Amino acid sequence: MAYQTRNVVDTMQKDSGIKIPDLRVDGGASNNNYLMQFQADILNITIERTKILETTSLGAAFLAGLAVGYWKNTDELKHIFKIGQAFEPKMSDAERDKLYSGWQRAIKATQVFAHD
Repeated sequence: MAYQTRNVVDTMQKDSGIKIPDLRVDGGASNNNYLMQFQADILNITIERTKILETTSLGAAFLAGLAVGYWKNTDELKHIFKIGQAFEPKMSDAERDKLYSGWQRAIKATQVFAHD
């Protein structure tokens, strides 16, 4: 999951020209501290896990509240977000590059077996 997320984040940054300074996460997988630390390491950015792990319904409520004027704009919602835990990258650049290169080699190796 962490490598796939890096693929997506790298593509987003390349296509938009905007550096992503941190990543906010929620959901079941975000409850895994090892995964969140590895994600921070492989992306080399801070991972911020919300205090509320399941925010899908909360997001729907936010959108509904915005639609009916309960909140004036998204700036008002930014104050509601609370970080439960942050994970800072700790991995060396050399180790990060080695691991990610191995992931990319594995992906290329599996493509040998792909059929059209």
